[in-house]
Amino acid sequence: MAQLSLTQFLTLDGVYQAPGGPEEDPSGGFDLGGWSVPYGDDDFGAFMNEVFRTPVAFLLGRRTYEIFASYWPRQTDPADPVAAKLNGLPKYVASTTLEAADWAGTTVIGREDVAEEVAELKRGTEGEIQMHGSGALAQSLMAHDLVDVLHLLVFPVVLGKGMRLFARGATASAFRHTAARTTGSGVAIHTYEFAGRPAYGSYA
Repeated sequence: MAQLSLTQFLTLDGVYQAPGGPEEDPSGGFDLGGWSVPYGDDDFGAFMNEVFRTPVAFLLGRRTYEIFASYWPRQTDPADPVAAKLNGLPKYVASTTLEAADWAGTTVIGREDVAEEVAELKRGTEGEIQMHGSGALAQSLMAHDLVDVLHLLVFPVVLGKGMRLFARGATASAFRHTAARTTGSGVAIHTYEFAGRPAYGSYA
């Protein structure tokens, strides 16, 4: 059975919306896109290259798929670990409305029940399936305990608005902290493994 990991860029106040550019996701009138870009140093690049060494497949939400599909198929350097994996491995895009996915190796899933289809995908796959971004999809899958590992890259910026990964109503969950590092530009990278429901106590 596959492990499903999520690599997500977040602000200090938990916003995941449009880290890569002003036009990436302006939904809801969001006008602060591109907030991760000033922090993209060599340490950041090294971590992302490490992440992309391990997947056997990718699972993406529709918006992230469209962003990736507009760029990565044109990156053809076989020495680029990110491009090589994204272009060469199976990709699954979860969407109820997408009519066609023309990036080679892509299958559309989720037209009926995305949680059940992802659970079936995990059962039928060995290795690591990776999600990158895809915040709304991640929220849906975390509500069904389907995300096994979180790589949270926390950027030293507060925006005060935008879509948040752990929004009000998120499922109460516990995690084990398994790794941490900080890039030269100040991005705190934390890895967590899902550990079920939280425990509770009292200091009284």
